[in-house]
Amino acid sequence: MTSLHSPLFRSFFTACLSIATLLANPVYARITRIEITTRQTPTFDGKVFGNVGAYEKLRGKAYGELDPTSPQNALITDLRLAPRNARGMVEYAMDIYILKPIDLSKGAHKLFLEVNNRGGKLVGGFNRSGGGNDPTTAADAGEGFLMNRGYTLVWNGWDPSAAPTNNNLTLTVPIAKQADGSPISGPSYEYIVYDNATTTGYTLAYPTATQAKNQATLTVRQHLSDSPTVVPAEGWEFVDDRTIRLLPAGTPFRQSAIYEFSYTARDPIVAGIGFAATRDFISFLRYATTDDAGNPNPLARDVQFTYSFAISQPARYLNDFQTLGFNADEQGRRVLDGIENWLGGGSGIGLNVRFAQPSRTERNRQNHLYPEAPFPFAYPVLTDPFTGKTAGRLGACTTSHTCPKVFEVNSANEYWVKAASLLHTDPKGNDLPDPDNVRFFLVSGAQHGAGNGASRGICQQFQNPTNAEPLLRALFVALDEWVTKGIAPPPSAVPRQLAGTAVVAVPQPGSQTGLIPQATLGWPTIPGVTYTGLITSRYQLDFGQTTEQGILAINPPTVDGRPVYTNFVSKVDADGNEIAGIRLPPVAAPIATTTGWALRRAEYGENEGCEGAGQQIPFKATKAERIATNDPRLSLEERYHSHEGYVKAVTTSVQRLQQQRLLLPEDAQQYIHDAEVSAVLK
Repeated sequence: MTSLHSPLFRSFFTACLSIATLLANPVYARITRIEITTRQTPTFDGKVFGNVGAYEKLRGKAYGELDPTSPQNALITDLRLAPRNARGMVEYAMDIYILKPIDLSKGAHKLFLEVNNRGGKLVGGFNRSGGGNDPTTAADAGEGFLMNRGYTLVWNGWDPSAAPTNNNLTLTVPIAKQADGSPISGPSYEYIVYDNATTTGYTLAYPTATQAKNQATLTVRQHLSDSPTVVPAEGWEFVDDRTIRLLPAGTPFRQSAIYEFSYTARDPIVAGIGFAATRDFISFLRYATTDDAGNPNPLARDVQFTYSFAISQPARYLNDFQTLGFNADEQGRRVLDGIENWLGGGSGIGLNVRFAQPSRTERNRQNHLYPEAPFPFAYPVLTDPFTGKTAGRLGACTTSHTCPKVFEVNSANEYWVKAASLLHTDPKGNDLPDPDNVRFFLVSGAQHGAGNGASRGICQQFQNPTNAEPLLRALFVALDEWVTKGIAPPPSAVPRQLAGTAVVAVPQPGSQTGLIPQATLGWPTIPGVTYTGLITSRYQLDFGQTTEQGILAINPPTVDGRPVYTNFVSKVDADGNEIAGIRLPPVAAPIATTTGWALRRAEYGENEGCEGAGQQIPFKATKAERIATNDPRLSLEERYHSHEGYVKAVTTSVQRLQQQRLLLPEDAQQYIHDAEVSAVLK
């Protein structure tokens, strides 16, 4: 007879208990293992951040698994076709990176997630810090805007296309296969432009299913408005199943020409797992104490509030993260309390589709035919007038009672190249009231991030250096106060049709872009500056009947005969500076015309969109100079009379912004200091 204390009985009892536990408790998607591979305590050379103290750095990996039969996961494209482990779960792994107070009791008990951009950390400017993808030294920590406030900073891999180089964070996901284990194939599309005359090869996002050239098509055109010309079979070849090149070997792609390659790809990755990875990692840090093996959650019982911050591509990711319902974990708990999105436009990311290419982004000249921005665009639940589909970014979280508070902040560039106005209008361009939990802000006249004001790059004019980071810091403080204290945030500041500050784009049937008429915009005729009115058109594209399942049967689609959603931009004043939105000192007390749009120079596709760039077009110093050049804009001398007059104008604009809670005191002082030491009218 077996003893009740024997190892055999104990093993049997343990197994029965485990089975009973599984039967009594549903299996949730979760982080099964967290692995801290390096720990630096303290980091930043031991730098102390006020009362919070020193920080430590943790790097490692998190391993998760998903139940493909769970309703919360079933919407992930091809998850049911992914390999499963013995428990019937789909596994994935991601890089993780944490900066936390050594003594969590001295911190703010708030988690700050920067959703990385293509694997990289971009929070440095916002945080007044540096160090790129692996901040380590006291100099890297800089002023530590967030660390001085006691936040724990975290990052996780979510983008499976992010290269595992240069300390990037990436995500490892499985390849989908047919039920019998055979490869999946389907149409894939590559938009190829090199702004140089030396590149001789191109790497495909997915391997080709066949190297038979009659199963693929390469076209070329010099301008977006040109008709594509097929490159003959003898003009190109497959180097291998992931690479093409022009022939004869060594022939470079034409500088700034638009090549498009359509082919049958194979082995799609289950990219949509990237949404679940962030959901489950933040849920683990917020709610769990240990992983399945008993390894401790490094933030166990500390996190009381969670926030995300994202710049550009990951802001679009967070738009879809909300739409698809990933702000609720599988136990119905809220993942993120507050979201500050910067530069997301009215777009998503095209992550949850077969043969996804999440690194792609649409602008005036590029990538118009990818599934980046299907309906819905706005937060309220609306009906698409072209398809009859009903949806909204708030639909899922309203049902699960997990909606975050959100700031959608965009530059003027997003209105010109990404149809950002659709965030706060219906599909026909009619203004919508703000949802209770969302506010919208235009940074007037800004380009996609701060440009180099001393460089034209490939554009016609100098880039626009307007820097929104001071505003973003003030808005983040306001977001935190909204979440934690219920203090109402600053009101939205965007162009509105009802306010008379919006100019509606005019579509051009058959063209991927539309027009903003100069007279309607109010744009002045400035000597040496070309105005074309070029703006992105948001088409309702037809990717085929299986689009709702994430399978693009038509790839690429065409804009021919397709309906257009209505989008608009802000009107401008007599200087060409935008009148709607938040006018930072470079617009409120200007020394130049600043725009969110720009045009390419002759050798790079003349007069076509210069993508994320804007323009800085300086005013003349004196009245005599502007009259001599026929510049209609007032000179600096006519505006401010003296250097002191300029400083006074900047000070007035700064004080107004500070009163509106749109600048913090330290940033307000910096604007005034910069004006005082500037050379304006000296």
